[in-house]
Amino acid sequence: MTIIGLGEDGWDGLPSASRAALDAAELVAGSVRHLALLPLLRAERLEWPVPFADGIPILLAQRGRRVAMLASGDPFWFGAGSSVTRHLGAHEWHALPAASTFGLAAARLGWPLEHLTCLGLHAAPLARLRPHLHTGERLLLLLRDGAAVTALARYLVDNDFGASGMSVLEALGGPHERRRDVAASAFDLADVRHPVAVALQLAGTGMGMPCSTGLPDDAFAHDGQLTKQKVRALALCALAPRPGERLWDIGAGSGSIGIEWLLAHPRCEAVAIEGDPERATRLRANADRLGVDRLALVTGRAPEALAGLPPPDAVFIGGGLSDSMLAHLWRSLPQGCRVVAHAVTLESEALLSDWHARAGGSLTRIELAEAAPLGTRRAWRASYPIVQWSVTR
Repeated sequence: MTIIGLGEDGWDGLPSASRAALDAAELVAGSVRHLALLPLLRAERLEWPVPFADGIPILLAQRGRRVAMLASGDPFWFGAGSSVTRHLGAHEWHALPAASTFGLAAARLGWPLEHLTCLGLHAAPLARLRPHLHTGERLLLLLRDGAAVTALARYLVDNDFGASGMSVLEALGGPHERRRDVAASAFDLADVRHPVAVALQLAGTGMGMPCSTGLPDDAFAHDGQLTKQKVRALALCALAPRPGERLWDIGAGSGSIGIEWLLAHPRCEAVAIEGDPERATRLRANADRLGVDRLALVTGRAPEALAGLPPPDAVFIGGGLSDSMLAHLWRSLPQGCRVVAHAVTLESEALLSDWHARAGGSLTRIELAEAAPLGTRRAWRASYPIVQWSVTR
């Protein structure tokens, strides 16, 4: 199979290798729009169905034939390439990419790609932008259609980034290419055509999310079941997220630990386990609003709710701590898994002290106080001390 990157200039813009692959193909598969960009070929044509995943088994059934699959620009940069090749052997395919939409957009704008954030939001919620909204930053976005561009402008206004500049880039690289520049707050374009990319120059009074751990407490909706900012920062430090690792957040409450774990790196994974349905609903909304809709949620109580979950690299226990839960985890967790547990009550503190003596690790008592009014003066107002046990299985 040959995966061919196709630009908006169609056949005229294809290099000789891509033209030769199409001439030799028995079957050419692509979207209606892609197929319309090609001249009449000898090959049979296969219109790719919607949703995209439905076309993969149809394509795999063509094994043994000379097949050319069409994709936009660079198939392996927010493209369809990896969705197909993960089902194929290393010697069953090769790719002939064209210029990516991101590359074309940067060339039109004079922006250095290495300093930009590039996101594909064809089928993703706009809330995934939230961690990237910082005044002065530049983003390149691939969007589904004109309605999505309108929704983007509204999202920026709603988050106090209405002063941001939007460059709406349509059909880049083709004869119908068009660029229009407008502020998000003044967006009024009603005729945006697909395929479309948007370049953002962020500006406004909106609050950018910090890159460090420890989001402000008011970033999370909660009912009081919240690991507070400074304690949360210490917990994330002990959990030490790394790219591609998975967290179990047991007794997740508002979801703050799992959410910040995911914000640490785009390839991190997390599963939040929460037994209270109302809290679970609130947790889901927090994750979606803060741009980490990939947070998996299990409504149930550990250890029963842990059955069948993919193994973690780290576990945080913020609620429901018990000797039976720790014993279950110690039997089932993979070697090298990092475990961090917090205790507030004397009983749970004694439990962690016992497990520290048995399994080792680090036992830390965290005591915080903040200045608060006391009559006409100020005094230290202490919070409940937290005992943190951190250990590697």
